Amino acid sequence: MDIKRFMVATALSAVVLVGFEYFLPQQHKTVEQQADTATPAPAPAAGNATAAAPVDTGQPDPRLAIDADRVHGSLDLRGARLDDLVLKNYHETVQPGSPLVRVLEPRGQAEPNLVEVGWTNVSGGHVSVPDANTVWTADHDTLTQAQPVTLSWDNGQGQVFQIGIAIDQNYMFSVTQKVINHGGEAVSLYPFSRVERAYTPVETGGYLVHEGPISVIDHRLDESSYKSLRKGAVPPGNIAWTKTGQGGWAGITDKYWLSAVIPQQDSDVAGTYAYQPTGGDKGIYDVGFTARAPLVVAAGGDATTASHVFAGAKEVPLLEKYESSLHIPDFWKAVDFGWFAFLTRPIFTVLDWLNTMLGNFGLALMAFTLLVKALFFPLATKQFHSMGKMRQLQPKIKALRERYKDDQMALNQQMIALYKQEKVNPASGCLPMLLQIPVFWCLYKDLYVTIEMRHAPFFGWIHDLSSFDPTNLFTLFGLIPWNPSVISPMLQLGLWPIAFGLTMFAQMRLNPTPAADPAQQKMFQFMPIIFTFFMARQPSGLVIYYCWNNLLTMAQQTLIQRRMNRGAPAVAAPAKPRLPAGKK
Repeated sequence: MDIKRFMVATALSAVVLVGFEYFLPQQHKTVEQQADTATPAPAPAAGNATAAAPVDTGQPDPRLAIDADRVHGSLDLRGARLDDLVLKNYHETVQPGSPLVRVLEPRGQAEPNLVEVGWTNVSGGHVSVPDANTVWTADHDTLTQAQPVTLSWDNGQGQVFQIGIAIDQNYMFSVTQKVINHGGEAVSLYPFSRVERAYTPVETGGYLVHEGPISVIDHRLDESSYKSLRKGAVPPGNIAWTKTGQGGWAGITDKYWLSAVIPQQDSDVAGTYAYQPTGGDKGIYDVGFTARAPLVVAAGGDATTASHVFAGAKEVPLLEKYESSLHIPDFWKAVDFGWFAFLTRPIFTVLDWLNTMLGNFGLALMAFTLLVKALFFPLATKQFHSMGKMRQLQPKIKALRERYKDDQMALNQQMIALYKQEKVNPASGCLPMLLQIPVFWCLYKDLYVTIEMRHAPFFGWIHDLSSFDPTNLFTLFGLIPWNPSVISPMLQLGLWPIAFGLTMFAQMRLNPTPAADPAQQKMFQFMPIIFTFFMARQPSGLVIYYCWNNLLTMAQQTLIQRRMNRGAPAVAAPAKPRLPAGKK
């Protein structure tokens, strides 16, 4: 049964792939977290780096304006917190006048998300270090690409602290922490940097996309959940996870955005995830680094350490550029390409190139599908050839089943003998399909996790390929002014999902299921309807891809079938001369 084998193969492949993507990574992370937590870092954790909480003075804090090519916002001079950043090139929705995407937001707002750098004392140290209430002095009013800014603060004990900040044309900040010691004795301090998030966001990616704390230390990726931080935080420091190593990066990721701190890559650091409860079900997530060795500043001297801060969109080419130019290890892993990244990432590279060439992500998707179909054409030929032979054998198989219906062992022996006699391998039709499924799965993953499809228009009414088709059959495609999806998500059925269902139905008609099992026949008849409603809530880019793929598959199968039919007489021709030989 051709369709039966197809559905079984698809289901088994999906189970295997989802198992690798979802279950195994979770198990791996748990073991790694236990191993890392068992050997805590000797340095203070970033989560406890600043004990002083901000004090409400009743007056607005002084701020340093930020204005670069792709971002604008401000830095809070009280505490030197980078906590106000908006992306100039990304809007929240495709609607005209939609607000720009905000990636950093001050404390006290709806979704606080910020970045801090600073110093902590060594054990027994008494140096007055800047904290959350320190008011810094800036040497310029605005931070731009052409104009870096230096923040300064004198602790009154002989030490002057400085933070130099520069920004490039995208989303990367360069940070220099400097201590000038005018005192009579050497001082030792631990530099730190961290990302703080004081709310728990709604995770939109499901098991397909990691959202939450993320880090790469010693080329080892760790992806933890918000829940694991809340459950694993251990007082008094409330550290949920820690790992020591050299360099790396760490932060908090959303589906499309990333806030991350990147220490000096030749420095020994302790990376930590922490959770500070603030009452009720609220708390603060901290992800960052603290130096393992203190920064020693000699009397009359100074000492400097450098780091970077990334706050912006997870554009794969940009992340790869930073990885190369700043030597940030595996920075591209901020995009969750999954366990099959060895295949998923190259597929995205081809898609991104096609998008650049064609100027439309939907057209790039269609062009890529054509390339895949051409690449797998020999396998598809073999598959359809095997399916054709199996279809021709159905009457004989049905007869054997009726004859040996009470003797399963004899039936199996006769079936094997029939396959051997006809030179047919029933599994050969599934093997080519199984080889293609990982490619299509990785394509699905790429379309779901990368920002390039977000708000990418197609043609007609599709203005966002990452969102579902906005048309709806149950409003007569806009003639009835109501939103039935508020009653049930099932009442959202656009034109492209309907087109997908029709192509799936046509594909099944091209490969009819044998009527030997009426119950199974009826189940397959309902499959196009079930899948149509399922795809109605999926990103329209995925629906267009599957619809286009179904059309290409039918065209490919028709072409192969015609070739097979044209070749059939040539195969049977040698049998004709043997007919007169029987008249001896």
